[in-house]
Amino acid sequence: MRALPPGARGYILCVVLAATACVTPALTDSGTPWTAVALLALLYLGCELVKVCPLLGSRVPVGIGSFFPVVLAAVLLLPPAAAALVALPGGLAGSVGRRPAGVRRVWHGAQQATAAWVAGRAYGLLHGPATLGGGPSTGSGPPAGPADFPFALLPATGAAVVFCLVLTALDGGILATAERRPAATAWRGSATSSLAPYCVHGLAGLMMAVMWRSPYGPPAALLVLLPMYISCWVFAQYHRERAAHQATIRALVQAVDIKDRYTRGHSERVGQASAMIARELGMTEDRLETVRIAGILHDVGKLGVPTRLLRKDGPLTPEERRIIELHPEYGHEMVRGIGFLGEARSAILHHHERVDGSGYPYGLTGEQIPVLARVVAVADAFDAMTSTRSYSRARPVPVALAELERCAGAQFDPSMVRALVDAIGRTGWHPVVTSDEDLQVIPAGAAAGSPEPGPRPSALAGMPEQGSRPLAPAPSPGRVPAVPGPSGGSGPSGGGGPDADAAGAGAAGAGG
Repeated sequence: MRALPPGARGYILCVVLAATACVTPALTDSGTPWTAVALLALLYLGCELVKVCPLLGSRVPVGIGSFFPVVLAAVLLLPPAAAALVALPGGLAGSVGRRPAGVRRVWHGAQQATAAWVAGRAYGLLHGPATLGGGPSTGSGPPAGPADFPFALLPATGAAVVFCLVLTALDGGILATAERRPAATAWRGSATSSLAPYCVHGLAGLMMAVMWRSPYGPPAALLVLLPMYISCWVFAQYHRERAAHQATIRALVQAVDIKDRYTRGHSERVGQASAMIARELGMTEDRLETVRIAGILHDVGKLGVPTRLLRKDGPLTPEERRIIELHPEYGHEMVRGIGFLGEARSAILHHHERVDGSGYPYGLTGEQIPVLARVVAVADAFDAMTSTRSYSRARPVPVALAELERCAGAQFDPSMVRALVDAIGRTGWHPVVTSDEDLQVIPAGAAAGSPEPGPRPSALAGMPEQGSRPLAPAPSPGRVPAVPGPSGGSGPSGGGGPDADAAGAGAAGAGG
């Protein structure tokens, strides 16, 4: 908790207090249907604690929310306070993948309880209990009348939508307070991408509620969990496929790093900076992941460039430069058959194009250059300028950003440059650790000349705590850089490093 910014701690405390206010009426009301509350709460808790699907022998991925239909069934069957109480134990016991685990569990429990209470209130306002066949179930006595279809679908869907909106709004709030993202980017895209799954969960919850109120009672409602287990299995297959994709990407990056050792870690940092730009532009999470992958793999074409050129100690000849400038096309050909890369392939091919048309391989201009390629171009140049290589020493972050702004409109898309400047100005530049060199954090204030340290990425918000490699490491005594670092740029000496003192070079040769 102490690792979180004060604003995030206050925000979490407010949500916990709100959840407490939501469940308190159920604890003090003598009319609370405790039988139904206990059964549904135990069912949801058990589902969240399940680690293996016994019927299918497949591991359930952590945090997929596959059993929200149980909570939504409680929203349809019980008063709002009782539904919030059902959501609380499962939320608190749910598995978490990152630390601090205790804070995350408390957050999930409070978040789900609050969302269940608000969804229950919305369901009541839409006259949902009447369409379901009577008032809230008590778990005993004669069953209520049959559900009124198709009219029962509208309030149930409305409750699921409200549940989704509350969860995503609360998630956006933690992103805004913990990571200090602008409100527009913290909430943008989250609700729309989550709406369809939650509506499906709402229909499954309606099935559970109808079966619960049927003459067969609560045992019949358990049948709805079978499709949920199948959903777990399908989702687990998706996660395995995704893990295979990540392994493919890691293997390609490691191969590039082995071949061009002096730019080790460059690919990961370009992916990180590309994701910062995409997030600042408000791209959806799916597209943000695509641009991150594009940044990581942008130099995969170096595998087709002779190693002697990548490690040449001295200027490149025009013929050698032409060979190195083929690496975007080599990279595109290498990944052409990898279907999951999608739009990332065009970014790999065009990340050395310039908006004024003087880039390569095709001399595209302005809007002709794919959006992701324009993002990666800026991220690539930024990391090249802030990393020490054999042909250039690292520049401070403010100097590199100023150089990008100077070249905006000629080499780089101005909107991409502005997005990177804004993102680094707010959160700082914390490169991923890629070497054993001493670590140094470049604070957010460094971009603006402020001595105050910037905020660390929030552990709660899903961003790992990361160190930084030095932006201007001094060579070790007696150490001679083994790799000169020519990288296909158009700057002087064939090295591609930006050199403001070289006539007209600017950031033109930046990038790996």
